Amino acid sequence: MRYRFAWPLATRISACGIFDVRTCAQAPGTPMPDTIILIPARLASTRLPGKPLADLHGAPMIVHVLRCAEAAGIGDAVVATDSEAVAAAVEKAGGRAVMTRSDHQSGSDRIYEALEAVDPEHRIEIVVNVQGDLPTVGGDDIRAALKPLADRNVDIATLAAVITDPDERTNPNVVKVSGREIAPGRLHATTFTRENATGPGPHYHHIGLYAYRRAALERFVKLPPSAGERCEKLEQLRALDNGMRIDVMVVKSVPLGVDTLEDLEKARKLLAG
Repeated sequence: MRYRFAWPLATRISACGIFDVRTCAQAPGTPMPDTIILIPARLASTRLPGKPLADLHGAPMIVHVLRCAEAAGIGDAVVATDSEAVAAAVEKAGGRAVMTRSDHQSGSDRIYEALEAVDPEHRIEIVVNVQGDLPTVGGDDIRAALKPLADRNVDIATLAAVITDPDERTNPNVVKVSGREIAPGRLHATTFTRENATGPGPHYHHIGLYAYRRAALERFVKLPPSAGERCEKLEQLRALDNGMRIDVMVVKSVPLGVDTLEDLEKARKLLAG
C-alpha cells in the first residue's frame, strides 16, 4: 500500500524518518490493524500558541499524548498536524505524523484527511480521536471508548465522568452530556450542552475523546454544520441532529486538557508525580 497525500502535502514522518509519500511504500506483508489512534494537533492556538510543542519535563506535550496513545495498545498511534515543527518533534521522538491541510475547521476533519492518507485501501475500521492537548489521558480510558462499538448500532463512542465539583454544573466551558443509561457506566447520548446542569443528577462532564466507525466518520465530516452545532458550538451535535447514535462510557475522572498557561503548569505538576 502507498501512503497518499494531496500534492502539496506529500511528506510523511515515520519512526524511520521523513518519507516522500508519493514514492514510499509500506513494507510488504506488514499487516494494517483495523484500529488506529489519530491525534490532531495544530500549532495555532488563541489561548496558548504553540501548545503542542510546550515543554513538559523535557518533551513536547504532543509527544506525551502520543506515548499515552501508544500505551493503550489498541493499534498504531499517528499525529495529524499542519505544522512541520510538530511533525519533526514527533519524528525525533520516534513517532509517526501525517501532514494535513491548515484550513480544517475541526479535529475530525483533520483526522479524516490523515486516515485517507495512511489507509487508502480502507482496511482500518475503527478510528480513535485523541485530542493533542490531553497529556495525562490514561490508556484505560482510551480503551474504554471502544467498548460501545461492539454494538453495531452505535456509530460513535465517547467518554464522560460524573461531575463532582458544583462549579462545573454552571461553567459554560464544561460540556455536559445527558443520556439514557443502557448499562452500568454506559449512556445512550441524547444531548450535549454548555448550559447549566439542572435537576437531581447525576450530571456528566463530557470528555472530548471519540471512537468512530470509519463509515460514521466519513459521513460525519461530509455533513453540513447543524443548527444545534452552530448554537452550542459543539460539533458532536451534528451527529445527533442527523440521527447518528453516540454512546458514552463513564470513566472515573476527566483528564487535564491544556488550554492555558495555568493548565500547562498543572500538567507539569501532575507529570512530575
